Amino acid sequence: MSYDFAPLFRSAIGFDRLAQLVDTAAQNPVSPSYPPYNIEKVAESRYMLTMAVAGFGPDDIELTVQDNTLVVAGRVTGGQPDREILYRGIARRAFERRFVLADHIVVENANLDNGLLCIAVRHVVPEALKPRRIPISSGTATPGAQTPDTLTPGSTDEENAATAAPQSHAPFASASGTTTADHAGASRQAA
Repeated sequence: MSYDFAPLFRSAIGFDRLAQLVDTAAQNPVSPSYPPYNIEKVAESRYMLTMAVAGFGPDDIELTVQDNTLVVAGRVTGGQPDREILYRGIARRAFERRFVLADHIVVENANLDNGLLCIAVRHVVPEALKPRRIPISSGTATPGAQTPDTLTPGSTDEENAATAAPQSHAPFASASGTTTADHAGASRQAA
C-alpha cells in the first residue's frame, strides 16, 4: 500500500519524514502485544512510557536510542529453577519494542520498580526553533543599518554590526610608518 503525499509537499516544508513513518507503519501491520505498555502525557512537554516487565531485572533490559528510535529490549538471563512448572501464567520471554521519537525528544531516565519499567521522555525545543519577533524597518535606510547584503550567514548580531559599520577611506599606515598612499606614489615614480 502506498500513499501520495504530493498535495502535502506542495504546501509544507520538511515533512518528508512523515512519508517514511507511514511506510514503516504500513510494513509492520501486526505489532507484538508483549509486554504491555502505557504512554502518558504528564506535563506540557513531558511523557512517561510505562512497560509491564514482570520477572525482568535492570540487567535484563537494555534501552537504546538511535536515529530517533527508542528500542527497549529484554533478554532472558539466568537458569530456570530446578522445579517443574505446572502452569506458566507469567510470561518471561525475550522482547524488543521500538518507539519512533519525534524530533527534539530526549529520553531523560528510566526506573524499574515493582515490575514496571518507567521511561521519562521530554520534548526539548532548541532556542533556534522558539518563536521570536522580527523587527520591520521602514523603507529608508539609516546609516550603519544592516541590510541583507551586509549580513554574514552564521555570524552573531555583534559581528554583523561590526561589518556593517562605515569604513574609513583614510590611508593605511604600515609598521614602517609609510601609508598606502606613500607606496602608491613610490610605485608611480619607479615606473
